[in-house]
Amino acid sequence: MNITLAQAQQAVEAAKQKASEIGTLMNIAVVDAGANLTAFVRMDGAWLGSVDIAMRKARTARYFDMPSGELGKLSQPGGSLYNIEHANGGLITFPGGIPIKNAQGEIIGAIGVSGSTVDNDHTVAQAGVDAIV
Repeated sequence: MNITLAQAQQAVEAAKQKASEIGTLMNIAVVDAGANLTAFVRMDGAWLGSVDIAMRKARTARYFDMPSGELGKLSQPGGSLYNIEHANGGLITFPGGIPIKNAQGEIIGAIGVSGSTVDNDHTVAQAGVDAIV
């Protein structure tokens, strides 16, 4: 099962709206079940450096089927996944990437958001997820 383009665009629009509500500028990426980029937006004025981070957060969430911040907790020094961020061409292991599931609970893609604090990134990503479920 894959996220459709229409669903990916719906997630991006909801995330963009949440970013505007909280007064921040974001880069928002949605990948399909194969971790392929399906939709992306860079809000006017959002940091250029966050473009790649948003896409990597989305791929990280899909590669491991968990929020990127949860993977970060497992990858701390002494943790069982320490240094995992060097795998797969570079992962992002802080909040802002969340898997997207369909009504049956199957993962159909993931969203990654970057451009503010990790708390804001996660909040905006969750708004995108909530628009699909």
